[in-house]
Parts: sequence; structure tokens; C-alpha cells
Amino acid sequence: MMKYSVCVDALYMNNNEKDLFAALKEIDAVGYKDFEFWTWWDKDLDRLVSVKDELGMNLVACCTKFISLTDPAKRTDYLKGLEESIAVAKKLGTNMLITQVGDDTGTDRKFQHDSVVQGLTACAQMLKDAGITMVFEPLNTKVDHKRYYLYSSDEGFEIAREVGSPNIKLLYDCYHQQIMEGDLIRCACANIHLIGHMHAAGNPGRHELSSGELNYAGIFKAMDDAGYKGCMGLEYFPQRAPTEGLREILKY
Repeated sequence: MMKYSVCVDALYMNNNEKDLFAALKEIDAVGYKDFEFWTWWDKDLDRLVSVKDELGMNLVACCTKFISLTDPAKRTDYLKGLEESIAVAKKLGTNMLITQVGDDTGTDRKFQHDSVVQGLTACAQMLKDAGITMVFEPLNTKVDHKRYYLYSSDEGFEIAREVGSPNIKLLYDCYHQQIMEGDLIRCACANIHLIGHMHAAGNPGRHELSSGELNYAGIFKAMDDAGYKGCMGLEYFPQRAPTEGLREILKY
């Protein structure tokens, strides 16, 4: 059965509702043991290790530094940021990193596509040596990320195939892909071997999973039936107390 990972930055820290450590204790009390967050460089990492170990919790993923892969001139900086992120991942005990590919630079899309493929390929051996999987994420350009390069899951899966590394997979975000293309179950199930992580939020609004047009109980069952073994990251901005939405999801 699919496990859920609570994105602490989205549910608790986006509106400064709680600090990270109070949020972890609340998530644990509701019944979740897996969590993730976006940025590691603004957190007290030593205290985080202590608190998560005390609670018996598992960090599923955190992000790399936000440096563009679409611009080959920034590749050296990207690889340096990845090296730093790998060291942090090891310290925190996670074997997954999340990366974005960067904004559209305005140059030819084929040039940018190739830059992303080449950049990710340059990461593959470093990730393999570290025992870490990195997932890259398409985002929607209609509502939230208008300048972002990668919005199509089809192109994302093609990039993953071109890179051809088991340590580099796609992050399939149901919210973003519902906005851009829909057809989530068919698309995700057909490419399940290329998906390393998933995210979920209600659409429209990016709120609780029970809001909006998506039948998440059906989506989760389809992913289970397709053999998805990863976590479903709960990455939404709650309109109610975070514990209410989290308890709802446990009923799925």
C-alpha cells in the first residue's frame, strides 16, 4: 500500500503557522512517519536530525539548490549545488533529492531540452556513487510557474529515457499535470517505471485533497495496482487546520 509523505514547508511553514519541529511533532501525533520539505539551507540540520530520530520519523526527500539546468552556462554551479545537497541528504538520512529544471531561457526549446538531458546525465554517476535518486519535476505554467521550462509529463518521461539512469527519475505531480494535461491515471500508470516520487494537491486552488475535481482515492488505488512503490507527497496549502486534511487522507 502506498505511503504518504507530508510536505512540511507547504502545510505548515508557507504561512508561518508553526516552526519545523512543532510541525513534525504534530504530524507524528496524527499518524504520519514520513515527511519532506523544500529547502535545506534555511534549516537547523543538527536539530532536525535529533528531532526526527527522537520521533522515529523518516525524511523522504528535500530539494537541491535552485540552479537552472536549461542554461548550460550554469552547469558547474548546478553540480556544485548538487554535491552540497548530497552531503546534506546523507546527514539527514534520505536517499532522494528533488530538482527543478529552471525557467525557459527564451532560446530554442530543443537546445534547452538537450541542456537538461546533458545536465542530468552529468549528475548520474555522482548520484549512483552516493546511493541517491534525484527526481526532476514538471510544473504548470498556466497558474503558478509561468516562466518554467518543463510543463509536459511526456517531455519529462522522454528526458528520463534519454538520460537512462536508474538514479534519475520523474516527479509526477498530480496537481500540476491535471492543470496542464489531465489523463493522470493512464499517463502515470503507463510510465510508472520512470516515476520516482509523486505529489498531490486539490485542483483548483492547491488545497486539501478532498477539494476540487480530482478523485484521489481512485488515483491512489490505480497507483497501487500499477505497482508504484514510492511515496505520495502531500504538498498542498491547507484552508483548514492541517491535521484535519491529514486525517481525511488516512481514511483513503
